[in-house]
This record gives sequence, C-alpha cells and structure tokens, in this order.
Amino acid sequence: MLFNSYIFVFAFFPICLLGYYGLLHGKRRRQARVFLTVMSFWFYGYFNLSYLLIMVCSIGVNFAFHRLLSREEGAGDGGKAPVSRKTLMLAAVTFNLGVLFYFKYFDFFLSTVNGAFGTSFVLRGILLPLGISFFTFQQISFVVDTYRGEVRNCPLDEYALFVSFFPQLIAGPIVNHGEMLLQFEKMGEKKPDWERIAGGFTLFTLGMAKKVLLADTFGAGVDYGYQNTAALGQLDAALVIVFYALQLYFDFSGYCDMAVGIGRMLGVEIPVNFNSPYKAVNIVDFWKRWHITLNRFFTKYVYIPLGGNRRGEGRMYVNFLVVFFLSGLWHGAGFHFIVWGMLHGALYVATRFWQKRIRPAIVGNGENAEGRRETEAGQRKAAAGKQGGRIMTIVSQIATFFFVSVAWVYFRAADLGQANSMLLTALRGKMQGISPELAECFRVDEFWYVLKVLRLDSLPVSRYILMFAILLTGLYFAMIGKNAQQRTARLKYRTGAAAVITVLMVWCVLSFSGVSTFLYFNF
Repeated sequence: MLFNSYIFVFAFFPICLLGYYGLLHGKRRRQARVFLTVMSFWFYGYFNLSYLLIMVCSIGVNFAFHRLLSREEGAGDGGKAPVSRKTLMLAAVTFNLGVLFYFKYFDFFLSTVNGAFGTSFVLRGILLPLGISFFTFQQISFVVDTYRGEVRNCPLDEYALFVSFFPQLIAGPIVNHGEMLLQFEKMGEKKPDWERIAGGFTLFTLGMAKKVLLADTFGAGVDYGYQNTAALGQLDAALVIVFYALQLYFDFSGYCDMAVGIGRMLGVEIPVNFNSPYKAVNIVDFWKRWHITLNRFFTKYVYIPLGGNRRGEGRMYVNFLVVFFLSGLWHGAGFHFIVWGMLHGALYVATRFWQKRIRPAIVGNGENAEGRRETEAGQRKAAAGKQGGRIMTIVSQIATFFFVSVAWVYFRAADLGQANSMLLTALRGKMQGISPELAECFRVDEFWYVLKVLRLDSLPVSRYILMFAILLTGLYFAMIGKNAQQRTARLKYRTGAAAVITVLMVWCVLSFSGVSTFLYFNF
C-alpha cells in the first residue's frame, strides 16, 4: 500500500484514525497499540503476504533474543557482560545480517563469484522484501542496545509496533527505541491535540505534493534519459543528471514528510530525516542533513566501535571510508552503489582533512579584527568580508550540489557501464539542442493548462518553457526556500491556509492516476 493511493487516503488511514482514537477514547490504551500493529501488518501485507511472513518471523526471533539478553542483564563481574550475553548479541546481529544478505545480496554475491572465477552458479531471483534494510537495521540497534543495557524489558506488543509502525516501516526513517517506545507506552495519556493533528495533515500534504507533483514529474524525464542514454546530447545528459538529483530529493524527503505527518496525526513524533540537504556548503554538511537517521546509525554502531577518532587521525579517515563503503552497499547490491559510497567517502575524508589541517594553517590568527571595526575602514572591511562570505557560501552550495548530482548517477544507473556512459555524454557528448522528447516528458496536463491560460501554449518553445519552469521551481524549493518542516512550524491555520492545503491535497489526489512507488522502496 502506498501513501499516494486511493485505498490509503480514503480507506486505510480513515479507518486507522477512527479505530485508534475510538479505542483511546474508551481508555483502552493497550488495545490501541495492538490495533495500530494490526493495521501496520495490513499495510505491509498489502504489498505481498510473503513480505509480512518474513517481517513477523524477524520480529519473533529478535524479540526472543531481546528477552534472553534482558534475562541475563546484570550478570557478570565488574560491569562486564559475560560471554554468554555477548554470544547472544553476536548471534542476533548475525541472524539479522544473514537475513539481509540472503534476500538482498545473495544473487549479487553469486554473480560476482561467477564473474571472478568463471563459475556458473544459478541465480535464485530472490524477491527483495520492501523495507527490509530499514527494519533490519532498526532491530540490530535494538538488540545491541539491549546487550549494552540501554533498553528496558519491553513487552511484545510495544516491540511489534516499534518495528512495524507503518508510517516509517517501508522507507524509514530508521527510528531509535529511545525515541519511540516511551511514546508508545504513554499513548492516550493526553487528549487529542487538534492543532498538532492539523500540522500533521499539512506536513503530510506537503510531502505528498513533493512526491506526486514534483518527484514523479522529474521522474518521467529521468526515465526517458536512462532508457535512451545513447541518443542523448550533452545538454540532455546534464539535465537528466540534475532531474534525478531533484527527483530523489523530493521523492525521499516527501516520503519522510508524510511519515512524520502521519505520526503527528496519531500523536507520535517521528524523528526528522532531512534538513534541506541541498543547502549544504560541503559534503560533511550534506551528511548532517541527508538521511540523518542512517548517518546516526552508522556513527553509533560502526564508526564508534571501529574506534572513531580515538586511535589517531589516520585511523579516523579509514573508519570514515569503511562507513561510506557500507553505506553504499546498504543502498543496493551492485558495484555502482559501492562506487557511489566511495566517491562520497573520498570527498568526505578530503573535506575533514582540509578542515582539520589545511584551513587552520591558512587562516592562522587572522580572525582577530574585532578591535579594528570601530574605525570606518574597519567597518568597510567587515562589510566586504560578510559580502564575500555570502558569495563563498553560494559557490560552496552550488559546488556541493554539483558533486552530489554527479555521484547520484551511480546511484540511479543500472550498472557501472550505464553510469559511465551518462557521465561521459554530459562531459563531452554531442553538442545539440535539448531533445523535444525530453521536454515532452514535462507536458503534464495540469501544468499545461497554466500555459494555456497565459496564452503561451502556441509559442514554438512552449514545451521548453514548462520544463524549465518546473526545473526552476524544484531548484528553488530544494536549495533556497524553506523546507516543509519550517513551513509547517510557522503556519497559522486560518481560512486562507486551510483552503490552500485543501486545494493542494485535492490536486495530489487527482494526480494519483500516475501513481508510482517511492525510490527508497528498493533499498
């Protein structure tokens, strides 16, 4: 089941809201949690019943490990966990990674072995369960934190809801037990906050608009480009690269906005996963803003256990590279995902080295001009410095967006060959006009009507006007304007705002005919 579908908007979620708040109104808090769990199972099983069976089995096994680890907590000497507890934890992690490996990487492993050694192992064609990377990592963090003594003994109904909670089940964010379990335990302690519900609906609507009106529109151009790579000119390839950067941003951030919005309508606060990542001024800043919860997971469960920055600067950089290698592999079973991860890792290491070693040596003690600012000359110098700083910020932002967009090519392409072909075309392909077929992908009916009203539809370049108008709109919202969280936080729910949100929701619903899945469903 998709958020952007008729069954979700008109059946599933109304039933969910009415049943949940009906049970809370009757002071049946535990039944309300069980109800949400059952609804989450329905949501996930709607895609494929076999997916549900896999997830339920995973929940059962991990909960058993949690109970065994909790039962043994406190045993041992000197605060150290006995070997039995460590063995249990390692067994739980091995189980989760084994399940993930089988469903996501087994065929990739066999194909790699076949290519390297000339063997002929038959690929299984294993069906990848939706969201398995997300709920597997979530459960790994849970059992590891249980081993560390950071998790209380959790009842099964709360744990099942923690793993299966439908807003974030399929594509994240990767939530932490500390953020969610206490909220589930305290469900229904307060009366419904109607302003909070309205804010959640607004955020859900803005997220849906990102997905339906922007991401899917850019996606049509991206699909054309990657299906016709050989026919693209240089400008076409460059535009397709930018289109995908915007498609992925609006698709994934739109999903996360909808997830947070649904959570708020149910009285649950889901952590923010995006903070305007295309406003980042360097790659370190980018990873503080993009997929925040995944970065948090790798920091806590990979980077720090590897030693973090405690074993010297050189080891720290190696740890960064390991994290980005695993991040690339987590996103997909293919060498192109590994290349994507290592590109980010290399620039991340270079940026941290610049920040730690080179930049301080250049700046030195030159930032002590405060005492000179009382003079007129000092004031002019300070003003010029601020202006130069703003220009450098813009340049840095554009440069970061350029790098990220280029790296996304390896993320989107079917394989390394297609990625390299797209980049070579953009770099030194045939210089020609923008393909009419590419521009035609942006001839969306509702946008085309706007051109008709403005009497621009008869111009020879009308199709290009629409394409660039949508492109500039996407760039504005991604790189300049306030994000959905900021807009929602400051929104005053008066008649005008309510009307705008209502019209936007109706517009999105009318666009469901072109419904598509979310890109991160594949990961």
